[in-house]
Amino acid sequence: MPLRSYKPTSAGIRFQTRPTFDEITTSEPHKPLLEAKQRISGRNNQGRMTVRHRGGGQKRFYRRIDFKRDKYDVPAKLATVEYDPNRSARVGLLHYADGEKRYMLVPNGLNVGDSVVAGPTAEARVGNALPLKNIPLGTTIHNIELVPGKGGQMVRSAGTSAQLLAKEGDYAQIRMPSGEVRRADLRCMATIGQVGNLDHENQSLGKAGRSRHMGRRPSVRGVAMTPRDHPHGGGEGKSPTGMPPKTPWGQPAMGHRTRRNKITGQNIVRSRHRKS
Repeated sequence: MPLRSYKPTSAGIRFQTRPTFDEITTSEPHKPLLEAKQRISGRNNQGRMTVRHRGGGQKRFYRRIDFKRDKYDVPAKLATVEYDPNRSARVGLLHYADGEKRYMLVPNGLNVGDSVVAGPTAEARVGNALPLKNIPLGTTIHNIELVPGKGGQMVRSAGTSAQLLAKEGDYAQIRMPSGEVRRADLRCMATIGQVGNLDHENQSLGKAGRSRHMGRRPSVRGVAMTPRDHPHGGGEGKSPTGMPPKTPWGQPAMGHRTRRNKITGQNIVRSRHRKS
């Protein structure tokens, strides 16, 4: 997917780049697979703001994606490739042989008209979904389950891929896009190939308005605030923080590890924070 640039007729589009959308085959989504998406703007169920800098943006519908790929041994044909406003990857509409239709993440190299199939007996080629125990070592995979039958939760954003490194006992070792090596149950499903829309990371928004369209509100630096608003605030003129970086509430920030998950943390074989 190439990117297009514009003549610098204004400051907002001077450095702006956008995808050409050459791979998109339709602008109308499949309505039976749409859901209303309520905008919560960073609020929790009590109405309190728990995530800052979110709000506004374009209204959107949610597309129900088949992350489980649990329709075994039923071939499907990729009918359309569509834009999904809720994710960086492209989605494709599958027409199954029995008449059912489902959305899937479109991997790189899968085109309209190609056939895919899921299940333990499927061939290990792009777009097919198999249990990890049936995937050859060294294969590039995405949309990987953490818990068998729960649906893919890892490696789903545009351009990402993981690699199956080893199989030992009831677990497989997978190298994640971050460099982390983690274990996953051999019964977990994964899709062959790399997620499409590879140039997503190379886009330049060009102006603040495009961030607002995405529902991202402005962020103010702590050093630009007063001491009562942020630990970094205050001082005469431009001044350094004078302390290790902190959040507005005084907690350590910028590199401080906050992850605490004994259930999934025990499956990490090699941390992504390793020293090179």
